[in-house]
Amino acid sequence: MPYLADYWQDYVRGSAFTGPHANDYPRGAPTSARPGSMPAEGGQAGATLQLVREQALAPWNTEIGILNCSYRVQSVRQEDLAADLATAANRWQIDEWLEPEHRLRGSLVVPSQTPARAAEEIHRFGNHPQFVQVVLPVRSYIPYGNRYYDPLYAAAVEHELVIGINFGGAPGNPPTPVGWPSTYLEEHAGMAQVFQSQVISIIAEGVFDRFPDLRIALIEGGFAWMPSLMWRLDKEWKGLRSNTPWVRRAPSDYIRDHMRLTVQPVGAPPGPRYILQTIEQLESDTLLMFATDYPHWHYDRDSEAWPVELPEPLNTNIWSQNARSFYRL
Repeated sequence: MPYLADYWQDYVRGSAFTGPHANDYPRGAPTSARPGSMPAEGGQAGATLQLVREQALAPWNTEIGILNCSYRVQSVRQEDLAADLATAANRWQIDEWLEPEHRLRGSLVVPSQTPARAAEEIHRFGNHPQFVQVVLPVRSYIPYGNRYYDPLYAAAVEHELVIGINFGGAPGNPPTPVGWPSTYLEEHAGMAQVFQSQVISIIAEGVFDRFPDLRIALIEGGFAWMPSLMWRLDKEWKGLRSNTPWVRRAPSDYIRDHMRLTVQPVGAPPGPRYILQTIEQLESDTLLMFATDYPHWHYDRDSEAWPVELPEPLNTNIWSQNARSFYRL
């Protein structure tokens, strides 16, 4: 609130507006908050710097941690308010998180439903040394491959920022290809389908041919679905490549060159054998990046955030090197 203009502060106080809540992480759902992550003074899980230091940085002796602020301004219909909320959130990130803790890096919140305004926000903060990413919800107004988003991508490339596509979002569209679900279980389990839809759109509509320096991270969507998607995309592209002449290489090549995935939630059957088999099917040692998914509860103990010891150099790549290289840290 203090980072908003007086006009918007008056608007918030005088209306029923309580924030751009997409309800991605329902407070009562067991996956939304790990035990001990609720601040003693109240508020959202993991919402204090001290908790993040103790529970997300210290357990792994973390040198650099990237924050993903899921403040969904994309669900706000008032264009000017959405843009000003994004600016306020980014200034808040600088003052309350990035400046007090040198190990943290930030992800810019942008009103991606209006790409020109999103580009303005990227230009406003894109040169800040601790912002390394632009965060977008995986649910979007229209698919991310559409040229509608080109101003946003152009600004991200200009400032050498990764586009991070994160779990959730509330653009007003149904969260499944066939309409609205009845339960949170359907919505939560179906999120991987939304990630797949965005990957297909980005590849098939030629985003990486238009922006050959663009980098995209798929965050909190799992990775076990990617090998089969890569296979199917390659297969269908071979038969339909005349339909998309701008896709000059096999889709899997674009994915390996331009995309990365985080390992939480794993989304693969438990056990090292199955996880290693899935990674081998990716045919790349560089696609996966360690993540905690803090403060959500996808594991019971810190040691289970990545519950498998892999052969070198794959193990080091996943724990550290892939993210260092992709984010140019």
